[in-house]
Amino acid sequence: MNKKQGLLLVNLGTPSAVTPMAIRCYLTEFLLDRHVVDLPAFIWHPILKYLVLPKRVPYIINHYQKIWIEGESPLLHYSKRLINQLQPALPDMQCELAMTYGEPNLLSALNNLTSCEKITLLPLFPQYSTTTTQAVLAKVKQLIADNNIKINLSYIRDYADHPSYIDALYWQVQQAFSTQGQPDVLLLSYHGIPQRYIDKRQDDYVQRCQLTTKLLANKCHANGIDLPIIMAYQSKFGKGKWVEPNTSDILAKLAKTGTEHVQVICPGFTADCIETIYEIDEQNREIFLNAGGKQFYYIPALNDTPLQVKLIKNIVEKPPFLKKF
Repeated sequence: MNKKQGLLLVNLGTPSAVTPMAIRCYLTEFLLDRHVVDLPAFIWHPILKYLVLPKRVPYIINHYQKIWIEGESPLLHYSKRLINQLQPALPDMQCELAMTYGEPNLLSALNNLTSCEKITLLPLFPQYSTTTTQAVLAKVKQLIADNNIKINLSYIRDYADHPSYIDALYWQVQQAFSTQGQPDVLLLSYHGIPQRYIDKRQDDYVQRCQLTTKLLANKCHANGIDLPIIMAYQSKFGKGKWVEPNTSDILAKLAKTGTEHVQVICPGFTADCIETIYEIDEQNREIFLNAGGKQFYYIPALNDTPLQVKLIKNIVEKPPFLKKF
């Protein structure tokens, strides 16, 4: 393939198989990234090796087995389908998919794009964070330097307030309401990060999540959808303080105070994965129903839908401010 422009989509990553070795390799690469866990190595490495991995690997295997799709994790399954549909939608661009950790390999994707005169890097994290987007940028920069790759590369920092993104979320919400009925409360659940990263790194992740929530709420209310729209953060890991409020706590509180019907959307996830399919649609569903709630519905991620294809096409063709490497 020889096109003048290239598009590189990068998501977080996923185990290559539901085996102890594959999951251990993935978690090790992921959790040794200093952008993800920045504890001193002499403290963190023994904790990871002797405490975290022995506990997390069996736990993750159990839940991945329930959600694996056609021999792949949902994240990889939907990401591959998305890139396959994007290519004909962007015929003048060479579209490549990579993961920050694991496969498809980021170095291979960069090498595949070296013939392009101009390349746009789009990390698939709508809200910027040092734990996700910055981890991608740092790894790309390191790979380019280590392998002497000559490319003209720009990146899109995030798209938390892009009109096409807000429109796509709105249509997902509207479709859910039309099929499931309008809930008492719509909850937007974003992936959480440690509070100290916000403070220490001056990470504006919370502000970007709040902006998406505000714009989606404004869009809903402007179109006659009148209900409480709130936000929270999921996936807390470890004992330190994380950004709040916590999704599980909010769902339990809603149920206990009389909310019967709640719907949850996860705007920060471009594709469904273990954090949405298991953590939200199974674990947090049980929390809400066991606390007295009556009806719970998880609104799926945009995945490989036409809405997602149109969204990325619009972002690439009319991008937010592009930054050069």
